[in-house]
Amino acid sequence: MPDDLPYVDEHAVRIAAPRDVVWPVLERHGKSLGLPRGNLLAKVLGTRPEAGFEITASVPGESLDLTGSHRFSNYCLRFELADAPGGSTQLRAQTYAAFPGLTGEIYRTLVIRSRLHVIATMYVLRSVERNCRPLPLR
Repeated sequence: MPDDLPYVDEHAVRIAAPRDVVWPVLERHGKSLGLPRGNLLAKVLGTRPEAGFEITASVPGESLDLTGSHRFSNYCLRFELADAPGGSTQLRAQTYAAFPGLTGEIYRTLVIRSRLHVIATMYVLRSVERNCRPLPLR
């Protein structure tokens, strides 16, 4: 899907864990990311799928694409994993999106230019990172 959509931005974190540890955490996040059923925002935006995202491509240990659309945008959030020094993993999130018409441009201003999108994307990346850390010993 990103081939059809303009590139928006990219954000990344380095996770102190190998890809085989990061991948299942990322996959779980990908499956659970989105709005709950019956969410008012989903109804107002007219999200498709209802949660706002669905996994449309997955290459285990390498990449995961989440795509969706609503009244103001068509979008894809692509996560890519790469080996990094010291046995760590670089996790990148690339956003691709189209914002058709005047209402799309207004939405883009509210979400992208305001940096709300950056905050949300970094939250997802940091959440994956947190969930890859070993639990403290008791």
